[in-house]
Amino acid sequence: MSGIIGKKVGMTSVYNAEGKNIPCTVIQAGPCVVTQVKTVETDGYASVQLAYDEKKDKNTSKPMKGHFAKANTTAKKKLVEFKKFNDAKSIGEVITAELFVEGDLIDVVGTSKGKGFQGVVKRHGFAGVGGQTHGQHNRLRAPGSLGASSWPSKVFKGMRMAGRMGGDRVKIQNLQVLKVYPEQNLLVVSGSIPGAKGSYVILEK
Repeated sequence: MSGIIGKKVGMTSVYNAEGKNIPCTVIQAGPCVVTQVKTVETDGYASVQLAYDEKKDKNTSKPMKGHFAKANTTAKKKLVEFKKFNDAKSIGEVITAELFVEGDLIDVVGTSKGKGFQGVVKRHGFAGVGGQTHGQHNRLRAPGSLGASSWPSKVFKGMRMAGRMGGDRVKIQNLQVLKVYPEQNLLVVSGSIPGAKGSYVILEK
């Protein structure tokens, strides 16, 4: 599956041919450098490793400096492997947003915004207690009974309770590429994608 690494720039909207306003996301897609080509004979599986975004040499370990030197490129921050790349790639080759054309359907993988420790109302959409009668002065956003008594004498795993929210790997599928700006390596895709502005995303074709 072909793909590229990028950054989320932000959201906007565009009008289609019918005059409908479509919400969309702008992505800085590449340029990415091929830093390693794995094969079944040498590595046990086939994949293409891409690197993206400049990184200072002082923050790069010596083994990684040597790894990037083999590809004749500078140190990079983000490395991602793509299996079953559609075209054969060679080390040092640069991949840009021209990998995509308008109308393509792509999958976008990102890390959702971290919300920290949240209660059941925000995390799971619980409604809480509707009224404040009969002494219910401090139970408006409480989870309520969990249903466990003498059996099973425990709380089942997976119960919808308060806890850490966000910061998860999320894939959004079948987003349409609306615009491609190869000079700036920008893609405009329909809909929203997970993550904050400036966060890394993986685009799969």
